[in-house]
Amino acid sequence: MYQNSLSVFESFYSLSAVEVGKHLYWEIAGFQLHGQVFIVTWIVLAALLIFAATGTSDLKQTPEGLQNFMEYAYEFLQDIAKNQIGEHEYRPWVPYVSTVFLFIFGCNWAGALIPWKLIEIPEGELAAPTNDINVTVALALLTSLSYFYAGLTKKGLGYFSRYVSPTPILLPINILEDFTKPLSLSFRLFGNVLADELVVSVFALLVPILIPLPVMTLGLFASSVQALIFSTLSAAYIGEALEDHH
Repeated sequence: MYQNSLSVFESFYSLSAVEVGKHLYWEIAGFQLHGQVFIVTWIVLAALLIFAATGTSDLKQTPEGLQNFMEYAYEFLQDIAKNQIGEHEYRPWVPYVSTVFLFIFGCNWAGALIPWKLIEIPEGELAAPTNDINVTVALALLTSLSYFYAGLTKKGLGYFSRYVSPTPILLPINILEDFTKPLSLSFRLFGNVLADELVVSVFALLVPILIPLPVMTLGLFASSVQALIFSTLSAAYIGEALEDHH
């Protein structure tokens, strides 16, 4: 009986140790980091910084060219924050909402446009950082910290009264809601990006010339939508935390 129980336990332990895919690990201060995620993330951040610096290096009173596009992008991102958070309180949160959108947008498009599989690394392969669950969970937790910070900054400890509003009976449900928000944000983004890359890979393997192109185009559209959804929901959660309940 004991031997059977031990073998069952060892089977579950072995199953839990199985990894999906291979990763390039960097050992830093006792922590194992996914190297390929950091490599692509740095490339995306560098591209965004170069794009921003180029677009704002020669500002003119009448915008044209890249400056015109940059101002349009800023207005678009500002409207996301304004519509979700409110006319009077959105300004401090424009940088966060814009950063989240641009980072996810850049990562998703980098994964969809750049043929990372042609670049060989010692272990694993390069891909969009947002197809790693660790990245999407980290982004979701940042949003959670942001709306907690927003609520506590404005209302102090009175912010927690929302957990018993409109009735204390809803306390467990309201607490559970704060756990489901980051879960839904992270898994939605991770699942959609990973599914898109898998579909393109399968089509490229089966029909390597024509079929993957429309699928890639659809993937670019879906990637943009995912960035918009994540940033819009983040702004909505922050707006909800700042909202006055009477």
